[in-house]
Amino acid sequence: MTKLVIYGAAGRMGRRLVSLAIADPNLQLLGAVEHADYDQMGLDVGLLVGLDAVGAVISSQIDPQADVAIDFSTPAATRQALAQCVEKSVALVIGTTGLDDADQQRIDEAAKTVPILQAPNMSLGVNLLFALAAKAAATLGADYDIEIIESHHRFKQDAPSGTALGIAEAICRATDRDMDTALVHGRSGTDAKREPGQIGMHALRMGDVVGEHTTLFAAMGERLELKHVATDRDIFVRGALKAAQWLSGKSPGRYHMADVLDLES
Repeated sequence: MTKLVIYGAAGRMGRRLVSLAIADPNLQLLGAVEHADYDQMGLDVGLLVGLDAVGAVISSQIDPQADVAIDFSTPAATRQALAQCVEKSVALVIGTTGLDDADQQRIDEAAKTVPILQAPNMSLGVNLLFALAAKAAATLGADYDIEIIESHHRFKQDAPSGTALGIAEAICRATDRDMDTALVHGRSGTDAKREPGQIGMHALRMGDVVGEHTTLFAAMGERLELKHVATDRDIFVRGALKAAQWLSGKSPGRYHMADVLDLES
């Protein structure tokens, strides 16, 4: 049984992680970590999510008996999680977005001591999409134009989504493109003709869309579309819990959802 701690438990994703972890017979939830001035410190995490008490409470420090922690929080909180996990030798799954280059360097350094799995999207289907898009781009070649369209709810602040960028990164790695020069974000004006090698990126914000990502490959006479539609945010939670169980007991290093799905072999 994997012993688990959750960072950012009071957030929307954190609460669902707590609920589904409690329900998983293969997981033992030891507790949750929140910032030091959180007003419900010491509360049983079961009560936090409207369930019965489970004997695991909210704290500002990770339980050293944990095998693995899951972090869906903020960049500042992720830095704290990294430091605590290194200090206590606990594996870490990172789902936090908005991390900068300095944060990635911190993760690189921490991964020398503990196993770390980081992904912009924890959905198993999305991570398979990354691999399929890369394979399609490499197989079809330069004659096929590539466009990526992502849709999310009206309240999402950043664009393009981390998942859309993950698709683009997978394609660029597979085809030796430079992300900085290949991506074109939308098109407008009188000189918007497609240039060879470009990857078009388009973001839609509307209603209550959970998340849709479509990658199109088009040549003269045919078009291939790879599409993922999320209808329930719990897919990200289930993916993170699967990743945590997979990561437990691994050697120090940086891992990805592709490793969990065995897509590299």
